[in-house]
Amino acid sequence: MCCFIFDFFPDGLHGFFCLFRKISVYLYAFEAHGNCIFVVYVMDKIRFGVVGTNFITDWVIAGAKLDDRFLLTAVCSRTQERADAFAAKYAIPYTFTSLEEMAGSSVVDAIYIASPNFLHAEQSLVCMKHGKHVLCEKPFASNYAEALRMVEASEQYDVVLMEAMKPTLTPNFLSVLRNLHRVGKVRRYFSSYCQYSSRYDKFKEGVLVNAFNPSYSNGAVMDIGVYTIYPMVVLFGMPNEIIASGLLLSSGADAQGSVICKYDEMEATVLYSKITDSFLPTEIQGENGTITIDRINSIGKVTYTPHVKNIGGGKRSFVAPDDLTMPAVGSEYFYEVVEFMDLICSKKTDSLINSHIHSLNTMRILDEIRKQIGVHFPSDLQ
Repeated sequence: MCCFIFDFFPDGLHGFFCLFRKISVYLYAFEAHGNCIFVVYVMDKIRFGVVGTNFITDWVIAGAKLDDRFLLTAVCSRTQERADAFAAKYAIPYTFTSLEEMAGSSVVDAIYIASPNFLHAEQSLVCMKHGKHVLCEKPFASNYAEALRMVEASEQYDVVLMEAMKPTLTPNFLSVLRNLHRVGKVRRYFSSYCQYSSRYDKFKEGVLVNAFNPSYSNGAVMDIGVYTIYPMVVLFGMPNEIIASGLLLSSGADAQGSVICKYDEMEATVLYSKITDSFLPTEIQGENGTITIDRINSIGKVTYTPHVKNIGGGKRSFVAPDDLTMPAVGSEYFYEVVEFMDLICSKKTDSLINSHIHSLNTMRILDEIRKQIGVHFPSDLQ
């Protein structure tokens, strides 16, 4: 715990609060003296342990460091050599090769899990059992049953549990939420995320890489299709009907797929692939206009285009798009870690956007997609 004192003139105080809200420093007390206001802020350090030492962990740490509450104190890896190398990279004081030992230690308050998909549920449960808050990488779990056990553990042990689905917590996605009413009655959600996997060439050479191994609960819908589905659930909830098709590889993993989700008065269509590239944007099409999102996995630009009107004589009136893009503070991973730490500080266990119900409903959809296209994980039998 550490305190800071600042003095600002009253006219500048509102901007001061806005600035420091971005880096999550919270008001503790203030007192006016003449023309100055002295503000005392209290900042709790939240000690993090990380599980997994891949490039995604690097990106999350880079974003988390933008918030002064973040303190990286431990790393857990399968081997001491990897743990030591990662610790040296970030000056991490404690290393572990046993998650049970790290979760049971007194050197961490929260744990970020970036291990293979099939370990998400098991490792989250271990951490929560020891009273540790958990930020778990997407996909939340291998299936709905695992995800439900995770949510129940969060409630039982009164700890924060949140899926690290980064796009939905960014300023640009919040801009989508704020402007959704402008499209009028929504008729269609379309989203595409197709990215040729850097590991696919190895697979074609006969190497069973983890990215295409169902034993790791991997595949196209779990790894990148989820980026198209989770925002859909946040925006529109659980669909009434799901129609899925996909292409399976020799390993039993899905390589690509397409899904139609039917709602009462609209449809949602999502496309995803790990064996092709696509540069199609995401659209929310309504009777009054359309919101366009450039990349659903990493939102860089958001626009709203009003409905094109006929003006007679076979001519149509086109209106320039309204730019809804919001400025961002540093890394997009910053926002998911801030949301997670905000929950800890406010003593809440569930996010409003990356909520338990959104994660559970997303897992229900992923389960149904896999069922229809014939993808099976060993975790489904447990």
